[in-house]
Amino acid sequence: MTSNGGASFERRNPMTGAVASTARAMTAAEASVVADAAAAALPAWSATGPNARRALLNKAADALAARGVDITAAMQAEIGATAGWAGFNIMLATGMLREAAALTTQIAGEVIPSDKPGCLALAIREPAGVVLGIAPWNAPVILGVRAIATALACGNTVVFKASEVSPRTHEIIVECFAEAGFPQGVVGVVTCARDDAGAVVGALIDHPAVRRINFTGSTAVGRIIAQRAAENLKPCLLELGGKAPLLVLHDADLDEAVKAAAFGAFMNQGQICMSTERIIVVDAVADAFVEKFRAKAAAMAAGDPALGTTPLGAVADARTVAHVDELVADAVARGARQLTGGTATGVVVPATVIDGVTAAMRLYGEESFGPVVGIVRARDEDDAIRIANDSEYGLSAAVFTRDVARGLTVARRIRSGMCHINGPTVHDEAQMPFGGVGASGYGRFGGKAGIDAFTELRWITIETLPGQYPI
Repeated sequence: MTSNGGASFERRNPMTGAVASTARAMTAAEASVVADAAAAALPAWSATGPNARRALLNKAADALAARGVDITAAMQAEIGATAGWAGFNIMLATGMLREAAALTTQIAGEVIPSDKPGCLALAIREPAGVVLGIAPWNAPVILGVRAIATALACGNTVVFKASEVSPRTHEIIVECFAEAGFPQGVVGVVTCARDDAGAVVGALIDHPAVRRINFTGSTAVGRIIAQRAAENLKPCLLELGGKAPLLVLHDADLDEAVKAAAFGAFMNQGQICMSTERIIVVDAVADAFVEKFRAKAAAMAAGDPALGTTPLGAVADARTVAHVDELVADAVARGARQLTGGTATGVVVPATVIDGVTAAMRLYGEESFGPVVGIVRARDEDDAIRIANDSEYGLSAAVFTRDVARGLTVARRIRSGMCHINGPTVHDEAQMPFGGVGASGYGRFGGKAGIDAFTELRWITIETLPGQYPI
């Protein structure tokens, strides 16, 4: 629907086709009004003391936890999420709010020794200004809260651009901030129809009050946002696509590797930026691992998420189904073997495992963002590392080995923002520095790293002695 005054758009349930939610289809001009309100609220909010900000963020966490039923219903209707995935979103997002609350008194500076006699040199951190946060639909509560919480803790105001796929879920997040007592304008939400998203986001990036942009989503859209931000000389924090490798070395505990690989590949139907997309297993243990993993994946049923009887639910839309089908068909046509999976039922796609994936196949390099994982066989450890690094992406990775020293050595040779030894590629905690390299983006969310992203570092001096100048 094309935006005009008072227009709205619908999001339909991917399982039933029924209307899941209706949201306001804002124009670029209407979105700019939200940014104006954030700018007006900035002076008072940035002057609010850290303990007052902490109290409000903790109240927002309480409000979010109390809306569990509403959030679960919205996520199931809008994106076909399972109740378990919705519950995990609420749990982690609540933790993110409490972590942000704890950061308010950790926004510290330092005194730097000066070579100039009598000069007291200070490095201080101040709020950057209005922050534009853009979150996707796949983990809507986690990523929505992440786009907002630390920015608020640092004294910024926020314009939150909701996803067109999960507008109601994202609106509930903003309602929780209002229920907590955040002042008017400190957190504003922008919803728009898909066809208007480029114009709306462009106008917000261009808005003079917006000083920082954070975006989680596809690499293709991230490039567009980064270019627009660069034209305005505005810093970005980008968390983009991934093609996470999980390496199984010759001395790995295969049972543990199988469990972690299945969780990483199929949690939320593989629709996570950190999802295990490539299992790289050395030849010495490949046959044994593959058989164990095939059996595990074959036992993971997919079904209607509203019934809550299967570990896998629905993917977000028919485009995901078509994309997965294309990747599988290409791999099989080029010599790979399909070990599990089959025909999708609507948007319910079975857990799909493809063995014998090579660099000639699209599945080797393209992000699937669905419940399909490719197994790549490597000659040895060095070859496994080479394959892991043979990607434009670099978000998450994992290494399985019984030798922790070997695991650390291998982890440091893999180009990724995060790497887990004997754990899954899907791992997120509120206090950890989260982000990637290469086509997976730049900058870090989480903990003290988030303070760097959402503050301006300034140098201020105080002269305590009479000046001595050469002229």
